Amino acid sequence: MIDNKTIVLTGASSGIGLETLKLLAQGKGNRILAVSRHATGIMGFGDNVIRFDADISTKEGVDSIFAKAEELFDKIDIFYANAGFPYYETFNYVDWDRVDIMFQTNTVSPIYTYAKYREHLNGRDGHLAYTVSAIGQMAMPGYALYSASKFGLQGFQQAIRLEKPANMKLTCLYPVATNTNFFKVANSETFEKPFPVQDPKVVARKMVKGIEKGKKTVSPCGLFALAKVLMGIFPFVRTIYWKLETNKLLRFQKKLDQKGGK
Repeated sequence: MIDNKTIVLTGASSGIGLETLKLLAQGKGNRILAVSRHATGIMGFGDNVIRFDADISTKEGVDSIFAKAEELFDKIDIFYANAGFPYYETFNYVDWDRVDIMFQTNTVSPIYTYAKYREHLNGRDGHLAYTVSAIGQMAMPGYALYSASKFGLQGFQQAIRLEKPANMKLTCLYPVATNTNFFKVANSETFEKPFPVQDPKVVARKMVKGIEKGKKTVSPCGLFALAKVLMGIFPFVRTIYWKLETNKLLRFQKKLDQKGGK
């Protein structure tokens, strides 16, 4: 159990973030700044959870989080940059802004957060955590932009480990698809979920345990870890998996075409 820590958690109103918040709020003496675009929806917690509205896709939003945290805490012991979102689609359009908001949220914001947190710590001990996602290690059909944004974050965390100061720990979470509103955000139309799908409670529990133990990485799905080994030895396994997931996208696109979508 994580106890007596000051914590900032983004994406705290739903999914992995909300389940993580529930666990952290149980810790003795923890004080948590729970951040979301609509933090008023975070209900049922005591005075140790402070709700805060912020748009983490902007510099101003991230700056406001640090300003609020520094108003509340002498030091941020743990900063968990969890917020992010996906698209599920065929990338067959021209839209700079749609691409830009994906990368601002999933890639630029956590990179900027690292810089801000390092500055905030100023040599003091601290722990930064990221939700990278398994898709940051293996791209998926239907998630081209989401995959690219997470691959960007994956590359950053690999490089920054080689140069970050010794006072800062870094833990990265690699969940597979999680049974949350992830799928509703990805597309308003119903689509077939990728395999496998995990319970967010399981993911949150393993992430909190990983932060507590100071692990560098947390891979909550044992099946994915096994699959990566098999795919490395037998590349055709990945080819078959990708084919199955591509067929799901093709069926989805056909449904959209029949409804007059794009």
